Amino acid sequence: MTDDRPVYLQIADELRARIVSGDLVDGDRLPSIPALTRDRGVSSKTAHDALKVLIAEGLATSRSGSGTYVRRLPKQQKLLRAWYRNTPYGGSPFRQDMEAQGRQAGWSYESRTVIAPRDIRDRLALPEEGAVEDVVRTDYVFTADGEPVMLSTSYEPMAITRGTAAVLPEDGELAGQGVVERMMRIGYPVDDWVEEVGARLGTADECQRLSHAPGSVMVTIQRTYYSGELAVETADIVVPADRFALVYSGKMGRAQD
Repeated sequence: MTDDRPVYLQIADELRARIVSGDLVDGDRLPSIPALTRDRGVSSKTAHDALKVLIAEGLATSRSGSGTYVRRLPKQQKLLRAWYRNTPYGGSPFRQDMEAQGRQAGWSYESRTVIAPRDIRDRLALPEEGAVEDVVRTDYVFTADGEPVMLSTSYEPMAITRGTAAVLPEDGELAGQGVVERMMRIGYPVDDWVEEVGARLGTADECQRLSHAPGSVMVTIQRTYYSGELAVETADIVVPADRFALVYSGKMGRAQD
């Protein structure tokens, strides 16, 4: 049967089959554009487009000035989204998840005070915008075994944290204790949470920070923590769809009369 598909897709299929079969393994160099042009009798654009397909699928990575190399997809990890946890100590749920899976967790961050943008004001039920910075924004890059795997941008209202040990998430005596532990310590026990999960193509910045090919699919999580009716933190979380499976778990019970 004649294959009527574009030639670049046929070349990509052949290279993909060699990766899947194990003929080409992680770190192997793929045929160069000049080699594909010579051996397959195609234009350099066709060869380039074939390699771009594998890069977009996450099966290959391009190294400037060196070539294109096989990048086998890692085993998908579980990311537990649970209310009840067996947590003998306070701390980061992400760290607990990674340690349970035998991986070393870490993160970098940058915190600053800002005037909350409109969507964040709505999520935190803040009053109309004024001239005073009213939230602490913290941008995170989370890593597992040194590899970036998750981004998060969190916002905490300074109306409840100003002047307390919890005003900065990663500095001071409560540094790194996690939102639930920190809020409990300043008198706002978290007793409810809401997450909205979606998926979209990653932005250029997100893909770069997560070491993914441009246009990779990302899972998005919009999370808000509550103490009673008060929203005490909201965050936008971005996770590569090929790295994590979200696992939701919670206790069930009967409503009391």
